[in-house]
Amino acid sequence: MAELITRKENAVGWVIFSNPAKFNAVSHDMWMALPKAIAAFDADAEVRLIVITGDGDKAFISGADISQFEKARGSADAQEIYNRAVVAAYEAPGNCSKPVVAKIRGICMGGGLGLAAACDVRIAAEDAVFRMPAARLGLGYNFTGISRFVQLLGAANTSDIFFSARKFGAADALAMGFLNRVVPVADLDREAAAYCELLVENAPLTMAAAKFAIRQTGMDPAARDMAQLARMLEACFNSEDYREGRRAFMEKRKPKFQGK
Repeated sequence: MAELITRKENAVGWVIFSNPAKFNAVSHDMWMALPKAIAAFDADAEVRLIVITGDGDKAFISGADISQFEKARGSADAQEIYNRAVVAAYEAPGNCSKPVVAKIRGICMGGGLGLAAACDVRIAAEDAVFRMPAARLGLGYNFTGISRFVQLLGAANTSDIFFSARKFGAADALAMGFLNRVVPVADLDREAAAYCELLVENAPLTMAAAKFAIRQTGMDPAARDMAQLARMLEACFNSEDYREGRRAFMEKRKPKFQGK
């Protein structure tokens, strides 16, 4: 059964793509469900960050479920409906105010590669395999999606993976700048948990302001919302968390941030 599974563990919201029989290929319903799942965690004050991953040890996401293409993308109208769902899913991690981490093991291809690119941080096991197969399927990739890859990889690497549709491993993905970290397979759970704990301990308002500022750098200067960023920075400096951070530094202890 293809489904999107969500769960909350302590301060981490988990979004799990589950379709093991098809290496976690994404159905139209799963694309539709992702923005709602992320928005729910974004609105939950107990959640400090979100992790997106795949079910099992074979795949993160192998791409869109191609078996649905004839029906879901067989006409111009159907294609438009399907594309809107995918675009909304890709935009959801960026629209979220909290950090979104992709935890990758095994196959990460097509739509999975696009979704991982939309996350803030990507941690992968050494056995991860990546591919952008659009050129083998005859699919077009929109400007926003291409821009996301160019910002991460640069124009040359983006050209390579789109033109060649070749498979590449975790070491190549790290060298390109796609991945933040590559760890041994046996260490993935532990390393991802340790990274999540690191983020959980940090000031939520500061992380939200940093994420908002980072997002502005990828926009046309005329579209940047510097006024909103200024408000977010002011909220940081006026927050109880800032006072707690100063006290904790002086008292040589870990701060206990509340997000306010």
